Formats: sequence, C-alpha cells, structure tokens
Amino acid sequence: MPDLDLLHISLADQRLYGFAKGQLCLRLAVSTARNGAGEGNGSGCTPRGLHQVRARIGAGLPLNAVLRERRWTGEVWSPALHAQYPGRDWVLTRILWLSGCEVGVNRLGAVDTFRRSIYLHGTPDTEPLGIPLSHGCIRLRNTDLLGLFERVPVHCPVRIDEAACPQWASLSL
Repeated sequence: MPDLDLLHISLADQRLYGFAKGQLCLRLAVSTARNGAGEGNGSGCTPRGLHQVRARIGAGLPLNAVLRERRWTGEVWSPALHAQYPGRDWVLTRILWLSGCEVGVNRLGAVDTFRRSIYLHGTPDTEPLGIPLSHGCIRLRNTDLLGLFERVPVHCPVRIDEAACPQWASLSL
C-alpha cells in the first residue's frame, strides 16, 4: 500500500479520510473532542485547520500498549486494567503527534496544537467511535491506527475541519 500524503478529519462526520496521490484510499471512524472544535490552550477542543504529523511514537510496541506523556508505561490495556483505573484517558498503541501550520490559528501562543499535545491515538475497543468523546485528540480503533501508522510519514499534512460530508467522502474506495 502506498504512503498517504494527506489526511482529512471531518468533525461533522467523525471520520478520517486518507489520500495517496490525490485519490481517496482510506476511511476510518474516529472520535474527536466532546467539547467540539476550538484551538485554545486548555479548551479540551479539537483544533481546526492545517496541521502536520510532527512525530510518530510507539513503533514496535504491542497492540493496546498504554502510553502516558508519549512513553510506554509497560502496561497493555485490558478490561481488568481499565477497571483498576476507571477515569483514565487511555492513549493506546501508537501516537501521531500533530503540530499546527497556521500561526495564530493553531500554531504558537495561546493556540498551539503541538504544545497542547494533540494526537491521533488508539482507544479501548469498548469506547464508541463516530461520536465526539475525546479531550481534544482524535481517537481511533487500535487496529486501524496500526495500519494508519505504517502509512503516514512525518510531515504528512492533516486538515481538520467542520465540513459536513465533503463531496469526496461518499466515493467508493
């Protein structure tokens, strides 16, 4: 499979669309922020605009590896571990760490996506996707994230917007 050269995340659709050479080749369910769209530090919102993948974290870790502050804790998520830490915001399997590209919109100052630690990351399989529930990040199924991680290079552009069902979203893959 070719590397993806653009990711588009639709907050309205709660979907990630992946493109290679201008062709839609991937469509995945996601969960974005419960607080909606917004760029402010501490907002708990998913930032809009043009971003890039600044870092890829977790290569070689097991499926469901638990990450805290971008480091593996040595734990692997399980229902028993989940029950032991009921309020934890689980960051699992891999991280694609985003950095904003638009100064004053999602980069630098009070709206800095990178400093806010906004990621694409895995979530427990028990968590629903397709509805906004995150604290600002973009959550994916762990198996989906594994495949995505292998296809997304550092500096891959990521567009996040509120557009409802972009015209290309209904294209067949």
